[in-house]
Amino acid sequence: MIIGSKKIFFKKLTSTNSYAGQLLIKDDPPEGTVIYTDFQTAGKGQLGNKWESEECKNLTFSIILYPIMIIASEQFLISMTLSLGIYDFLKSHRGNYAIKWPNDIYANDDKIAGILIEHAVMGNKIKRTIAGIGININQVKFLSNAPNPVSLKMITGIDYDLNHALDELLSCLDKRYKQLLAGDFDQIKNDYTKNLYRLKEWHNYKDSNGVSKGRIISVTEEGRLQVENSAGKTTNYSFKEIDFFL
Repeated sequence: MIIGSKKIFFKKLTSTNSYAGQLLIKDDPPEGTVIYTDFQTAGKGQLGNKWESEECKNLTFSIILYPIMIIASEQFLISMTLSLGIYDFLKSHRGNYAIKWPNDIYANDDKIAGILIEHAVMGNKIKRTIAGIGININQVKFLSNAPNPVSLKMITGIDYDLNHALDELLSCLDKRYKQLLAGDFDQIKNDYTKNLYRLKEWHNYKDSNGVSKGRIISVTEEGRLQVENSAGKTTNYSFKEIDFFL
């Protein structure tokens, strides 16, 4: 086992990603080291957003990886791999799940999990990766202004043992990471694409030109979202260049 080979637990921590970064400065932790906590006081989301998580209710953790086989231009493979690991875990429980590009996991139209990935690049290779993961497990009341949070308990009605859930999730992530290490990139890309939220469905989207109807058809090698409009034109979008309407 690589992911989860070493686990470091804190009852409370400001941010597991921040701690992982500090650990890498002063130490040489083994690949797959997991830092997890019952309560993040300043959990990070995308673009500096805060990740809300009630104490002792959810899974909040970071993984340290050394994916030196991945060149910088293909770093989205890592995002695909981790998204699929979370998706695999959730699919083993009752519910309808999909990967919302680039790396959120949705249950129907509600967000159940997110990933914050931070890379260090040396030359054209990924030197190391810190992947912060938050999954709503047992929380049933959300106080932030996040528009659409949901938890596994809200979907299934089951109260989960967090330690067991973490071990189950790490096993799923480990299997997908070993797939990446084995160079099975095509399978990862295919699995990621076929499980995309709203794949080939017509919806309204907003970009720099305003609101228009389109459908997601794929993701490029660089991780850009490919959306076809009603006129048949395909546009590739980077993160935050397109907004989804719920």
